[in-house]
Amino acid sequence: MGKLKTFEISFGNGSGVYYPGNAVDGHVTVELTEPMKMKGIRLQFDGSAFVKWANETLVPRFFTSTENYFHQESLVFGPNEGSETKELPSGRHTFPFQFILPLGLPSSFEAIYDAGTSYVRYSVSCNIDDLDNGIMRPFTVISLLDLNQHPESMAINYIFLTLYILVPFLWESLQATDQMRFTSLCCKSGPIQATFKIERQGFVPGEAIKLFAEINNGSNETMDAYVDLYMIRTYHAQGRSRNNGIIAARVTCPPIEKFSEDTRTAELVIPALPPSFLTGCNIIDIRYLLQLTVRPLGLGLGPHVPLGIIIGNIPHVSAAQMYPPKSPPPQTMDRVHAWGTVSSPPSTELPPSGIPNLPPISYVRFCRYKVPEEGDDEHTALYMPVYPYYNFGHTPVKVQNFRF
Repeated sequence: MGKLKTFEISFGNGSGVYYPGNAVDGHVTVELTEPMKMKGIRLQFDGSAFVKWANETLVPRFFTSTENYFHQESLVFGPNEGSETKELPSGRHTFPFQFILPLGLPSSFEAIYDAGTSYVRYSVSCNIDDLDNGIMRPFTVISLLDLNQHPESMAINYIFLTLYILVPFLWESLQATDQMRFTSLCCKSGPIQATFKIERQGFVPGEAIKLFAEINNGSNETMDAYVDLYMIRTYHAQGRSRNNGIIAARVTCPPIEKFSEDTRTAELVIPALPPSFLTGCNIIDIRYLLQLTVRPLGLGLGPHVPLGIIIGNIPHVSAAQMYPPKSPPPQTMDRVHAWGTVSSPPSTELPPSGIPNLPPISYVRFCRYKVPEEGDDEHTALYMPVYPYYNFGHTPVKVQNFRF
């Protein structure tokens, strides 16, 4: 690097996690082995969203859209008026900076999928005008979704469904009934009936959703049962929309024997996830769906019972009171396939909720999906946003990597 020994950006809060309206502060460090004349040292703050996908045809057509939230430049060191350059002496120099985030920003987000990518990204970059390579540090912005401000998230969500049908966006219906008969390879069998219930619709990462299932297996086949937590993402570009989803978590149940009826209860601990809706972003939408699936161990189809839920980052007051804080949060999370999560140390930077005695919180990565880009360095190549994870004392869930 010649005269330039050190060139780096550091954040004041250490975690690099901010909320809309916060001040992003820190400093740029420049260390020179000998004096250097330069046109200036410039900072740039950027926030934007992007989506891209290709339609599934012989000649793919790409759809793209961009949404810009802010772009601001500032000169932290430069020549005096009337001069073209200014000399920075040798040694170590620090230049402080501060940028106030606008209100209404969406949460940071990253995803890749077949023939596409999408993200909401925030960063601060710095360039010395006379050098070819600058530096960039991404940071996480978390938009608050306070479940106490969403009365519908406290509603009991109950559905009674026996028809094999997947309804990905069943957010309003609380109850449905139908009838299904399982057909094996050789003959018809008896009906299969599934009832799925949860105590409410709103949760935060770290909470355990209590699952209740009543399954009447009138068929002559042993049935498997499991509950999946789907993240359903909708992208908008050029007048088109595309849905894409993953299974973020799964809970399995013991098999249900033929001609038997059983009641099952379980808990699904919500991993660190971006909040529902991705409020503030007009080109990406996020919804969550719990689905009970009952299917034969061999070939065949069975009932699918979906329930829409809301995932926020400020818990219900009643939920926080029901589950008082326990031991400190785990230092690592279980990892399955690419959906690994790595927790940061317990944070004192709690979301601004006004709710007393919230459980301890960590900021946790949801995944490691990122499209490599030219110019990525050690700070950007593997950077992924983090999300609040509350320690309610539950064992973190293993996170799956299935797509549909």
